[in-house]
Amino acid sequence: MDVDLTEASWRKSSYSGPNGGQCIEVADGFRGVMPVRDSKDPSGPALLFPSAAWQAFVIAVRTGEFDTH
Repeated sequence: MDVDLTEASWRKSSYSGPNGGQCIEVADGFRGVMPVRDSKDPSGPALLFPSAAWQAFVIAVRTGEFDTH
């Protein structure tokens, strides 16, 4: 899938700290996909996840499915 991200408006999670670290950024507003990139490498590549897969991932994070303790 070819998606033009040159005008994308990227955002980090509100849970991300101000010191950078291991954060991702996402860009809303792309039909059918969620662009995701590494916040430490904003000019690097972005991954495109199907919207349904991204939504399932976010729900799993919110419900603690990936918690290790």
